Amino acid sequence: MAEEEDLGDMPRVVGVLSALLERVTERNDSAAELAVALAAAPASAFRATTKPDISVRAYMSRIARFAGCSPSCYVVAYIYLDRLLRRRRAPSVDSYSVHRLLITAVLAAVKFMDDICYNNAYFAKVGGVSLPEMNYLEVDFLFAVGFDLNVSPETFGHYCAVLQSEMLCLELERAPPAPARAPARLHCYLADQDDTAAAATSTCTQHQLAA
Repeated sequence: MAEEEDLGDMPRVVGVLSALLERVTERNDSAAELAVALAAAPASAFRATTKPDISVRAYMSRIARFAGCSPSCYVVAYIYLDRLLRRRRAPSVDSYSVHRLLITAVLAAVKFMDDICYNNAYFAKVGGVSLPEMNYLEVDFLFAVGFDLNVSPETFGHYCAVLQSEMLCLELERAPPAPARAPARLHCYLADQDDTAAAATSTCTQHQLAA
């Protein structure tokens, strides 16, 4: 699983979510923050003892390639991660935990959203964990979010707008720099889904996932 995989033929939400999680992971991997987190954070099933040798981008690509789930599942997985991280004593999203959090959130979203999905044994192989680990992570995740799995159309639409604004910010980052452009932040929001890319730049703010 160490090889990088291409996201070019994947749903755009996959690339956006992987970029977002990479930013959060890099931020939380800073030496000072990680030292504090490791000292203060409670033991978590999502924290690996060593850093996986696969990037968030490649891991996300692997999930998208083999899980066979609908694009909406990735939006719902993002919602579940946000709900988890808003709770007290939530695990920090860093290089030691992001992969397990991601595969478990997608698994929960697939079971909630799709009529047909692969079982835990299959997801365990995709995620590079054992079946007992996958089963335990799923149960731990469900309790951690308080079994709050229902997503209203309004909530789904809101998070779609957040991911859309993140996509616009990523596109602005790839464009030639302009003198008046503010540096990209961790996450972005749009005041209105129909705003222009220039308006999106002015409304970039840090998202809860950074916590």
